[in-house]
Amino acid sequence: MRHKAQLDDGSPNEGAEIGAVRLKKDALARLLGIELLEIKPGYAVAVMKVTPDLLNGVGVAGGGAIFTLADIAFAAASNAHGPVALAQNVNITFLRSTTEPAVLTATAIEEHLTKKTGVYRMEVRDESGDMVALAQGLVYRKNNLQ
Repeated sequence: MRHKAQLDDGSPNEGAEIGAVRLKKDALARLLGIELLEIKPGYAVAVMKVTPDLLNGVGVAGGGAIFTLADIAFAAASNAHGPVALAQNVNITFLRSTTEPAVLTATAIEEHLTKKTGVYRMEVRDESGDMVALAQGLVYRKNNLQ
């Protein structure tokens, strides 16, 4: 996975680097071909190309693959603060189907952060900008903010 772990002013972001290192170990993301394009505290962007292996029995992108893409962006955004953040709950709504060779982009944006929890909104869009899925997730932060 490639990533851009820097702050808006271009300076390196240590928390984002820590989060990116954790995500490089994510075997499912590698298996699905998910690439992390951008990561900073509270924000991340990930992409995935829909391939024949990701289609379900009716020939559209499987919900599990789309969910995983949103989850990877969620994990990146929430872990980019540095402390380990683990999902407690994620809800997803699938809005439209997509087929190969679509390229899906998931963007995770932090909506609320405390020392112990964080709430994130994830949007998954196709290459035309149409929203494919909308999700919201809650993380538990194992360590206090550093």
